Amino acid sequence: MSAWVLPDHIADVLPSEARHIEELRRSLLDTARGYGYELVMPPLLEHLESLLTGTGEALDLQTFKLVDQLSGRTLGLRADSTPQVARIDAHLLNRQGVARLSYCGPVVHTRIDRPLASREPLQFGAEIYGHAGLEADLEVIELAQASLRVAGVKGLQLDMADVRVIDAVLAPVTLTAAQEARIHAALNAKDVAELQVLARDLPTNVRRDLCALPRLFGDVAVLDEAGQTLQASPALHAALDNLRWLASHAQDMAVSIDLADLRGYAYYTGMRFALFAHAGQGSAGQSLELARGGRYDEVGAVFGRNRPAVGFSLDLKELVAAVAPRSLVAAIRAPWGMDASLRNAVAGLRAQGHTVVCVLPGHEHEVDEFHCDRELVPDAAQAGAWAVKNIQTEISQ
Repeated sequence: MSAWVLPDHIADVLPSEARHIEELRRSLLDTARGYGYELVMPPLLEHLESLLTGTGEALDLQTFKLVDQLSGRTLGLRADSTPQVARIDAHLLNRQGVARLSYCGPVVHTRIDRPLASREPLQFGAEIYGHAGLEADLEVIELAQASLRVAGVKGLQLDMADVRVIDAVLAPVTLTAAQEARIHAALNAKDVAELQVLARDLPTNVRRDLCALPRLFGDVAVLDEAGQTLQASPALHAALDNLRWLASHAQDMAVSIDLADLRGYAYYTGMRFALFAHAGQGSAGQSLELARGGRYDEVGAVFGRNRPAVGFSLDLKELVAAVAPRSLVAAIRAPWGMDASLRNAVAGLRAQGHTVVCVLPGHEHEVDEFHCDRELVPDAAQAGAWAVKNIQTEISQ
């Protein structure tokens, strides 16, 4: 195999895409800062026990492991930044009140979870620690929405679920971990036939509710249907009321509910959501899930501070692929030379924030990443001076 061939699902990012990613990164961090979020930068690798404590088997399987040559201990390359941010909140900041934190950096996965995905996402995220109310849930959804709009995504759809609905349905019975896992898998696949088999020995009400969950998806009217169909309990109605409140405050987005959606069940403790771009944007006109998040109040428990937490994350590489390319950066073309007046003119323009591309000898007609719509030329009115002229204006004349 050639030395320059990269591993599967790992790719170089070339100039045009890299510029777009970097511009988006700055825009998203500025958007988060506008909401009061402070930037943190967790390390790319940590001791494995710190990185994976309390995260479950799924993240363990996604994490690359290596041996630290200094200590001999096993290190992990992070596959998700959220546990690290929870550690920062618990042990380094140790604030009593609310902490709003954002981050942006690469994560590495041992395997892909869907076709065409990268094993090296560039993860951007934002999280609120210290507030258990719906206000924090709504703020995170609104920030995720604002982040996608800054990127140029239109026609968003908000999809919501709540793991407490399934918890309420199963509350009357005691199941083994293996039984729960099989039921969760059948619910997520909306496999009613399998659910009937798995629930055949459960009480009638529980069996009926489990088999009803897969059809409880659609618009917000599903919440009323669920309230009438499922066995009533304070926990169930609290979860449904929370989803109803959040849906009613979602602005300029279509809202859908799927009460059998169990993605991230072992991780989330309440509401979970995803933001999709409507069909027509992204690859082959398919709807794309661009941001995902929810409430995970137990994330800091293993670090000694069981604080309420809610947040979201997205992959900037995935996001860039779903939106229109940005226009080339406008630039000034300048001749290359050692003349002092020319070099001073170029330096002065760059100091003002202009992009100046000095054309090296023999490369006058090469196409590059910049749109040179102006040109630095000798000033006809003043000897030894230089002036910027519009290239298009000169051509039209």
